[in-house]
Amino acid sequence: MMMKCGLSLLLVALLAGCSAHHAPEQKAQRAKMPPVSSLDMEQLCKSQAAARYNTGPQKVELIGFEQFQGSYELRGNTPKKESFVCSFDAEGQFLHLSMR
Repeated sequence: MMMKCGLSLLLVALLAGCSAHHAPEQKAQRAKMPPVSSLDMEQLCKSQAAARYNTGPQKVELIGFEQFQGSYELRGNTPKKESFVCSFDAEGQFLHLSMR
């Protein structure tokens, strides 16, 4: 009898732990970058790279846009084929320019 009662309590405790809890949706999973913001990010990246590499923004070529869980990266090249990466936070604010 004691074994049945203990087994029943264990089963109830296990089932209570399996109740349906939905994890809160993370901002990075639902956030899509609006086209206006991505264009602003492109222009800012080009101007930052042009200033760093002493060239004009129109000569800087952007070759890739990647979205990560909490950030964005724009990859590009200068006319001399020097590679760089512009990093932005989840809201599209410029973080830094890395030379590659």
